[in-house]
Amino acid sequence: MERTAICPGSFDPITMGHEEIIRRAAGLFDHVIVVVGANPDKNPIFSVDERVALIHEVCRDMANVEVDKFSGLLIDYVQERKAVAIVKGLRAVSDFDYEFQMALANRKLMPDAETVFLTPSSQNMYLSSSMVRQIARFGGDVSPFVPACILEKVANRLRERFSEG
Repeated sequence: MERTAICPGSFDPITMGHEEIIRRAAGLFDHVIVVVGANPDKNPIFSVDERVALIHEVCRDMANVEVDKFSGLLIDYVQERKAVAIVKGLRAVSDFDYEFQMALANRKLMPDAETVFLTPSSQNMYLSSSMVRQIARFGGDVSPFVPACILEKVANRLRERFSEG
């Protein structure tokens, strides 16, 4: 039986850290679905469809990775796709507190789905989409943090967004 994992996130934008976690998950599971959540409480830089397209570009060489989008409860999506695991990247203790609570809630809603936490390498340990946006806001170079295949698109959008305000 194929073992499918869901790798959820907002990915606004996808970073080198996200790419690392997705690649590692692809090595652990038969099928990985990277799913972009539509969170109405956030004000994203990229639309959901743009984020899906960027992730497609980053993951194009990963044969067992699919990219999708969803809104609503993650656990409903996990059940619909018959996944056995939710893969989350953990950078720091602060991530763990939030993700642990989510994992416990998801386990209560769907006891058969495991949450798997992967820690990034030391070079990506501190990296987040919000940090990339912050660097761009002040005119910094985001190239060390964003996959090269999407760097121009991401840098241009961030430059446009932050030069407006």
